[in-house]
Amino acid sequence: MSGKVCVFGSFNFDMVARVDRFPVPGESLVACGSMTSAGGKGANQATAALKAGANVHYIGKIGNDTFGHFARRHLKGVGFNAVTLLVAEEIPTGNALIYVAGNDAENMIAVDPGANMTVTDDEIAGCIPAIGCADVVLVQLENNLSAIEQVIDAGKQAGALVILNPAPWQPVEHALLRKVDLLTPNATEAGLMTGRRVDSLTAAAEAADVLHAQGARNVIITLGASGALLSEHGVKSPIPCFPSHPRDTTGAGDAFNGALAARLACGEPLQAAARFAAAYAAVSVEKQGASSLPEYLEAQERLLRAAADYEMAKKQQYKKH
Repeated sequence: MSGKVCVFGSFNFDMVARVDRFPVPGESLVACGSMTSAGGKGANQATAALKAGANVHYIGKIGNDTFGHFARRHLKGVGFNAVTLLVAEEIPTGNALIYVAGNDAENMIAVDPGANMTVTDDEIAGCIPAIGCADVVLVQLENNLSAIEQVIDAGKQAGALVILNPAPWQPVEHALLRKVDLLTPNATEAGLMTGRRVDSLTAAAEAADVLHAQGARNVIITLGASGALLSEHGVKSPIPCFPSHPRDTTGAGDAFNGALAARLACGEPLQAAARFAAAYAAVSVEKQGASSLPEYLEAQERLLRAAADYEMAKKQQYKKH
């Protein structure tokens, strides 16, 4: 049976413009195209976890506005096993303005978190039974920290494995990191947390040691095209970046984290789950829009193809000698 993942996190209404390059300050740039879609790290990661094979309960907060009505329709259509939507009457639904530029489909994002930052203690208290049913609890930092801390505490008390994706970065106490089973920053976030430049596997290994000293039990630092570094109880393992043809890198981190949570909930070891998540993220960037996420079999096929290519390369190398 599929494992159970509870994702508490943001929902945002995304407005995306595709451009040849990013505009400079004061410049009006004609876009190549535009689109609107569902977004928010919480909703994206929950969708990825569902498509990667887990049973998913998504918990988020929206406003009582047009974007909020869009959120309800979208989330109903995703097919989650359960959804808990909290509602702010006076605060708008979170939204994001996104530029996607160039052949590498790099992105630049400005987020108005709106209702995501208004989750109350009583609202989280009402969600504790759902959190307690999960094998894995996944949170980010796109909500108010008080609510995130309560969800982490509830997950730990229920015996769930707790993953914190520290994005977008906001300062957290080391005491909170000590409650987390797995911390998953990207290179930028790892740099902000450690005060170091993280631009290689070697630098990531050094940053991971600092994060362990701050309280993080296990760490995965994602490095974009350089793959990722897993530090499991201090033992370092590189995670490869799988080949892809990027169209939109906006949701790559969310794809990675959701798929990682799903495979851990389904009982896979951390290194195997991380490899699957990397393959899943590689497929995800070939799709348009952060919420357009691949199915389990697409990532599995990418894994198998990479393994076949590796074996072929080994045979060719052997023939040369």
